[in-house]
Amino acid sequence: MHFGLSEDQQDLHELIRGLLTRHADSQAVRAAIDSEPGYDVRLWSLLCEQVGAAALPVPEEYDGVGATLFESAVVLEELGRSLAPSPLLATTIACAAIRLLGTEEQKSAWLPRVAAGEIATVVLDPTLVLDAAGADLVLAVDDGLVEVPAPATSAVTVDQTLRLAAVRAPAAPAGPIRDVAAALATALAVGAMQRGLDMTMAYTKEREQFGRPIGSFQALKHRMADMLVLVETSRSASWAATAAAAAYLETPGDEAAATLAERAAVAQSWCSDALDKVAGETVQLHGGVAITWEHDAHLVFKRAHALSQLFGRAHEHRAALAL
Repeated sequence: MHFGLSEDQQDLHELIRGLLTRHADSQAVRAAIDSEPGYDVRLWSLLCEQVGAAALPVPEEYDGVGATLFESAVVLEELGRSLAPSPLLATTIACAAIRLLGTEEQKSAWLPRVAAGEIATVVLDPTLVLDAAGADLVLAVDDGLVEVPAPATSAVTVDQTLRLAAVRAPAAPAGPIRDVAAALATALAVGAMQRGLDMTMAYTKEREQFGRPIGSFQALKHRMADMLVLVETSRSASWAATAAAAAYLETPGDEAAATLAERAAVAQSWCSDALDKVAGETVQLHGGVAITWEHDAHLVFKRAHALSQLFGRAHEHRAALAL
């Protein structure tokens, strides 16, 4: 069986990478972090208007593209690689929640807004709600979906590229919505791993010691090869999880939910540990320069810490698999 991107998905990947290369370089990412909304408003508009990123999983009858969550994961992986702050993860999770739990009236009211680029989020853990401050639509799970007020400010976080806030609302119960969120978050993790590997390989080709690039030393080659293995195995696990999430969203059912739960737990446990390792190696193989504020490696390190906590820790997902 061929396990890879289709031609259309590869085109989407290349389109997003080109857009982010032009509009989400290191300087732009840092400017977005320091901005009041916490993300680049212009980049978000480009993603929504030129690519239809927010509209990808929205059915056509609600003014969406009619693609799947897997296409959203393709975009999220590239956003993870750029480290650009973006409300796409939160909005995509909210879109899935609306499709799964919303009434027909709610779908008709909310999904066109999501497709148009309004920022939405769903309360999974009321103490850590992605992009809640200033969101256009904050949803809580309480015998269906209910709209709740958006908080005024975000919390102070280690990873400045992710905005979190507390919301007065019940936590979403364990189940498919949480599993969809966990699966989609692994796409961001894989992108961050790829960024760490790319930066490290570029640095070791340029940095010289004893008259030759340090990337030619066998010990460092082995360490970067190990990083590559972690990136590629994580990508496979993430693709499997997001494909399961896409399948469940299109055809909900007990069997699809069980597959999603298993693959999301596998991907989260593997990708969290892998990103921690890749981020640590990125710092180490940059020889200390990566711990400075001016270098982007600290952003990879912080992203690793944040994603390993956001939708459950690795050991918690492994424990769930053992039940």
